[in-house]
Amino acid sequence: MPSTSEGGPVAVQAQQQTAVDPVHDSVRDREIRVEQEHLDRVYRRLEEKIHEAEFLMRDAARRGQVGTPGALAERDAQVFRAGVHLNRLNNEYEDFLFGRIDLLLGKDGKKGPDGAYTAVEPAEGAVRPDNTADIAETLHIGRIGVLDADYAPLVIDWRAPAAAPFYRSTPVDPGRVVRRRVIRSKGRLVRSVEDDLMRPELTASLDGRELPVIGDGALMAALGQARTHTMRDIVASIQAEQDLVIRAPAASVTYVEGGPGTGKTAVALHRAAYLLYQDRRRYAGGILIVSPTPLLVAYTEGVLPSLGEEGQVAVRAIGSLVDGAEATLYDSPSVARVKGSYRMLKVLRKAARGALERHDAPQRLRVVAFGRRLELEAGELAEVRRTALGGTAPVNLLRPRARKLLLDALWERSGAGKRHTDPELAAELRSSFDEDVTSEDDFTAFLDAWWPELTPAAVLDAMADERRLGRWARRVLNPGEVRKVARALKREGHSVHDIAMLDELQAILGAPARPRRKRELDPLDQLTGLEELMPVREESQRERAERLAQERVEYAHVIVDEAQDLTPMQWRMVGRRGRHATWTIVGDPAQSSWSDPDEAAQARDEALGSRPRRRFELTVNYRNPAEIAELASKVLALAMPGSPSPSAVRSTGVEPRFSVAGGPLGETVRAEAARLLDRVDGTVGVVVAMQRREEARRWLDGLGDRVVALGSLEAKGLEYDATIVVSPAEIADESPAGLRVLYVALTRATQQLTVVSADRDEPDAAGVPDLLRD
Repeated sequence: MPSTSEGGPVAVQAQQQTAVDPVHDSVRDREIRVEQEHLDRVYRRLEEKIHEAEFLMRDAARRGQVGTPGALAERDAQVFRAGVHLNRLNNEYEDFLFGRIDLLLGKDGKKGPDGAYTAVEPAEGAVRPDNTADIAETLHIGRIGVLDADYAPLVIDWRAPAAAPFYRSTPVDPGRVVRRRVIRSKGRLVRSVEDDLMRPELTASLDGRELPVIGDGALMAALGQARTHTMRDIVASIQAEQDLVIRAPAASVTYVEGGPGTGKTAVALHRAAYLLYQDRRRYAGGILIVSPTPLLVAYTEGVLPSLGEEGQVAVRAIGSLVDGAEATLYDSPSVARVKGSYRMLKVLRKAARGALERHDAPQRLRVVAFGRRLELEAGELAEVRRTALGGTAPVNLLRPRARKLLLDALWERSGAGKRHTDPELAAELRSSFDEDVTSEDDFTAFLDAWWPELTPAAVLDAMADERRLGRWARRVLNPGEVRKVARALKREGHSVHDIAMLDELQAILGAPARPRRKRELDPLDQLTGLEELMPVREESQRERAERLAQERVEYAHVIVDEAQDLTPMQWRMVGRRGRHATWTIVGDPAQSSWSDPDEAAQARDEALGSRPRRRFELTVNYRNPAEIAELASKVLALAMPGSPSPSAVRSTGVEPRFSVAGGPLGETVRAEAARLLDRVDGTVGVVVAMQRREEARRWLDGLGDRVVALGSLEAKGLEYDATIVVSPAEIADESPAGLRVLYVALTRATQQLTVVSADRDEPDAAGVPDLLRD
């Protein structure tokens, strides 16, 4: 980390930035300088903490040379703790220090572990009869907590209870907060400050001077910032209803519903960071965040490290939940409806058993026992298989039962059991018989071929055979559905619905226990000769944590983002990862792309079990200007009549633009994209029907990285400065949930929206397509 000591390059730069002519010194300049001085003090303290962490690392390395088991264990723990601390301190964050609250005197003088007073309400007499008051406490809010050498708070961690008033205070319910300030910085330089007064009726004083107020509101400034292809955290602009969700107790199930732009995804990510901060021991089992698409994972994956949390939170796309498999294909809507439905569960259970009956499986078993040749014909083998599969255990775990039934049938064929009436002699003879048969290579080879260990991928491959799938899906799928599913499974690669089927098959098939992998010997043990005393040293706490993280299949808390899109089969897959977890479910029924929400709700309730539910609703649209939100509400009224739209908090005066493709559609879209790139500083998203994705990417070739083409189902959860929605009719007609998908596409833009119509849209003279007219 560069030096921040007084007189160093950063300090000089800060002085140059904040030094102004006293004649032209404004209130804003003075307040920026005040915050700069505090930020400089924070970084000097961080530099001291970095030196301390580096010293601990060096000291730990010296301890490793002592050579005793106790010293090595202590070294491991100290290096791990110091390394984590050092890595955290060395990370350079945009807006490290982003907030401040100025507070009245509290009802009591109790302090919390972060050094701040715990009182929520002001003390009697904190406000004088003439509506004047003194500021008793000032707290700065940042990404991690920082204490000075005397353990007084320089920065309060945004997740700490003392920081909650920064997010929750409103003029209606201000608590102790008089002024809330958002601080904008670039690197280590404070660029601007924006204030909100929570008690505008008061005349408050700080250090004998009247409390100044800068700007006209921090939220509007935050909403106007240009977007990139990655998500920013919202710690500086979290609003009261969002903060209630983030800090809600984790017990049981927390439901969060909200329309487009209400911050559901950001709230989910911040909630993960908050839960870890509040109870790290409880969530040592890990937090899983499930996102609908890889694009949304890429968009959000940088948020958690910027909030001071990484390593214990796994952000996974729904198509990446099964190790060794990744969704790279899309299914047509008709195929997706079959693969994702509860009906597929019956098909998979039959397929898992039917896959044992391969065309190359042996039809006769021949062995020699007690000097006699014994045979079982195809009919007898089929009866043994039916009996073995009558159990409820996973198919692969039924192999020992099938083996025993084969031996029973061969023993019965031998007639040896009838020659002895003494039970002990009969049991001894039977034991010898079993040993004699199972030691034969022919029996082992037969069993491997007749009852092989099945893998989920092998069963899915078998289902690509239309005739076999037809037998397994009889009275479950119609012939047309069988044909479509079989053809889809013949493709190279997997769809997101295949991933859920693979996970279901893993549960149906089961897997024999694998021997635990031995830990490699620490090279330091060899250097000190300790391998002679401890041939296999026990795992350290760090090694165990790393191994469990790699092997983790269940989590302590599961957060499902865009939950309205999960199919019944996907809910079963996610449910297996949170059987003993607490849950946060985030979604919006109006944005659901799944055609049967009632069936999905049943699967969701089965996954969650009997856990109590707590519900929250986010009602404010921070993303879309009112002009765009009003247009989208027309589609919402068609997709889900009676559903309320979230309220937009701002208006830009820029109405949505309508364009009609007079010639080739691609030329019109490219021209509109180029126009928007000149009008916005950030990104432009071009949303098309799923079948046009590759075509749309060719249309935009050469326009640069700020513009991206994506299919309608890929747009979920993403946002752009400007958006082009191509042929609303195509998007609406591509699935039974098409109108809800179109509603999602129309609500991605933060500044400008363009709608390009093709022939199917039946645009009027103003270019407005039929679906978007009043």
